[in-house]
Amino acid sequence: MVSEDPNPGQAEVREVEISNDAGLHARPASVFVKLAAKFESEIWVGHDGDRVNGKSIIGLLTLAAAKGTRITVEAEGSDAQAAVVALAELVENKFQAD
Repeated sequence: MVSEDPNPGQAEVREVEISNDAGLHARPASVFVKLAAKFESEIWVGHDGDRVNGKSIIGLLTLAAAKGTRITVEAEGSDAQAAVVALAELVENKFQAD
């Protein structure tokens, strides 16, 4: 019997630095979650041993990521690469959505 992978697709990870002055507070977290929700992949954000759902504002806020903090953006699923690229660019652009 052949079992199918319940989560087909790729996994992607990228490390980025929070560069906006206020860090990952409510507004940037909201912008991040809004973009993350556009992707089917599971998205995770990690910092200092903690890993939270990248589609959860509360989860992101618990990371308490200040300016200069390095976070990992991870995605797993059919659009993982596109998700990580888009979310990493958002962080690198100080959470300024195009």
